[in-house]
Amino acid sequence: MVKVRNGVDNAAKEIATRFDFKGTSASVEIKDKEITLIGDAEFQLEQILDVLRGKLAKQAVDVRFLDIGELQKIGGDKVKKLVKVRNGIESELAKKIQRLLKDSKLKVQSAIQEEKVRVTGAKRDDLQAVMGLLRKEVADVPLSFNNFRD
Repeated sequence: MVKVRNGVDNAAKEIATRFDFKGTSASVEIKDKEITLIGDAEFQLEQILDVLRGKLAKQAVDVRFLDIGELQKIGGDKVKKLVKVRNGIESELAKKIQRLLKDSKLKVQSAIQEEKVRVTGAKRDDLQAVMGLLRKEVADVPLSFNNFRD
């Protein structure tokens, strides 16, 4: 979340200094895990979103973590979009991952712990096979693998 906040702050600075946003209500704000984009028109919101994606990519944040909401009209001629930042794995996806591991017949155990799926196994090769399988099968969600023993 620190990198997300830095990316949003950098995007806000660029929007404040860009010539094509001068004199408009273009802005980017972050509150908890929600990023609010405010602009004068839908086209402007798309430009703001492109700037935000670029800044987040420079901060090494995967943009697949962003759930972009619908366009909402607010007072006057202004529009806004809410972008939610996902963290962790939803229970549906966790169950899908667990089922995938059971069907793969690899000698590993998996357990759902809060927003994570913990996979344990005796052999390093099995764990590496699980990582490869998940990268191939669950490509639409950014996955990170941590605490891999050496």
